[in-house]
Amino acid sequence: MGHWWERNIVEPGKLPLLLALASFILSFVITRTITRLIRAGRGPFHDVTSGGTHVHHVVPGVILTVIGGFGAVASARHGAGAAISAVLFGVGAGLVLDEFALILHLHDVYWTEQGRQSVEVVVVTAALAALVLSGFLPFGVNEVSAAERSDRGAVVAEVSVNFAFALLALVKGKLRIAVIGVLVPLVAIVGAVRLARPGSPWARRVYRHRPRAAARADRRAARHDARWDGVRRRAQDWIGGFSEPPT
Repeated sequence: MGHWWERNIVEPGKLPLLLALASFILSFVITRTITRLIRAGRGPFHDVTSGGTHVHHVVPGVILTVIGGFGAVASARHGAGAAISAVLFGVGAGLVLDEFALILHLHDVYWTEQGRQSVEVVVVTAALAALVLSGFLPFGVNEVSAAERSDRGAVVAEVSVNFAFALLALVKGKLRIAVIGVLVPLVAIVGAVRLARPGSPWARRVYRHRPRAAARADRRAARHDARWDGVRRRAQDWIGGFSEPPT
């Protein structure tokens, strides 16, 4: 175990990323737990106020993210400085993204339907960080052999093509597939070739004069949503605590 840890985590300089990911997840879990207890009126916790103003936890989150980010830039990937900066950054990012919906809407929507966007962003961020930690690099270039890596043109072409597929999937309204497709090329290709989501930029422009394609896209989206929306919402309720009745 010690040899695996040294070879796969410490030597490649992945320890700061692992600490950032762990502190990010832990920060989000602790924050959600405390906010759920406050909402339910349990325990010693309460909202932080200053001069009658509710201080959202995104505020200390931004401060910690800035400190951790600058500290990470100033330090190398090894050493105590990098580890401390990674933890500060992870905690700050967890606090910030837990209130992502508030930043997006500039309104306190923490327990509303829009507040589910915070949970989605946190899950996607944690998944991407875990993929990078496990060895996936952006655009899948980690699979390029030493001989291929020497051919810069081939690497640039691979990156460009996969980015184009990911961008096309994004234009077709498939945000999750586009984000994951940046790291896993096959996912980006699947998202790019399938029908666009109704209401996406691609559907509004390309399907405007193709009613049959628009109808097929509507039917496919309806089937997909009917199959997965319930699962997604139950997962969000479990993670974010949206199913708890307000006090």
